[in-house]
Amino acid sequence: MMSDFTDIYDRQVADGAVTDDPAQRAVLTHFDRLAGGLQARPARRGWFRRSEPPALRGLYLWGGVGRGKSMLMNLFFGNIGIEGKRRAHFHAFMQEVHAGIAKARKRGVDDAILPVADEMSDGLRLLCFDEMQIGDITDAMIVGRLFERLFANGVVIVTTSNRPPGGLYKDGLNRQLFLPFIALLEDRMEVVELASPRDWRQDRDGGSAAYFVPHDADARRAMDAIWNDLAGKPGTELTLRVAGRDVVLPAFANGVARATFWDLCGRPLGAADYLALADAIDVLILEGVPRLSSENYNEARRFVTLIDALYEGRVRLVMSAADVPDSLYVEGEGAFEFARTASRLAEMQSDGWRAD
Repeated sequence: MMSDFTDIYDRQVADGAVTDDPAQRAVLTHFDRLAGGLQARPARRGWFRRSEPPALRGLYLWGGVGRGKSMLMNLFFGNIGIEGKRRAHFHAFMQEVHAGIAKARKRGVDDAILPVADEMSDGLRLLCFDEMQIGDITDAMIVGRLFERLFANGVVIVTTSNRPPGGLYKDGLNRQLFLPFIALLEDRMEVVELASPRDWRQDRDGGSAAYFVPHDADARRAMDAIWNDLAGKPGTELTLRVAGRDVVLPAFANGVARATFWDLCGRPLGAADYLALADAIDVLILEGVPRLSSENYNEARRFVTLIDALYEGRVRLVMSAADVPDSLYVEGEGAFEFARTASRLAEMQSDGWRAD
């Protein structure tokens, strides 16, 4: 039976689970198209289906943070009645691809991308991604041939992103080699902007405290409540692979990440790592920022770089710390320069700071 996603959306609005948004409602017809095409076609098994490209185009849903892209994908994925469907966060999926390529190469396979894509395609009809972002040259050089093979194997892809296809890997190294992938996305997927004027996630957390002092049990309970409201479910670990290093987010769900100061600043990470993190998430819940001084200078420098990346990426920050921003780093090398970071921390707590 074909799903009618407008009816499903209406029921969620009536139940109070979703606030009605005309821009979100306009996207539902695209999900109806996909559901009708997928449910009308019999499942095909094995790798013998790649003789011709699929007639059914996927969906590339993009728009600003907090517009409801992940919520709509949840609605689509959870209610389409087919077998052979999979949902993954894009960065986690690429980690799986890299691991498969390394394994294939150990077996002596020269062109390792194709067997990895074939194995992933077996029995798969629908592949849904959250937050497609390309920030690593290694990923940029892989995704074109990977997606071409997935499409050829009959896999229909649906993805969300904060950027249109032409904005992926912007200013990246050797970007001209990446341009055919953009053309492939635009050819094989319907590109749709979710143009809601409202950032629903910011509306939900804009009226509540976002900076907690000190980082004690009360702060943790308050941050637990924010996590439950914004993430909506238990998180899973997300690992971002950047230039040979792993950036690990202990908890991630629906664009919201949660980590401690030591998770992100206690390891030798740099600007590229934090920029990749800012690309991958909408909200960061950061716990336990200590007082900063010459005694933890390296960690303090990383914290400054992290805040810069979050600020430039317009990532919403919820944070607990040992003191207010202006008193967090008052002595030792780097204290004077921290004034800019303190100013940014204060600005990031204000309502509407992410607005265009």
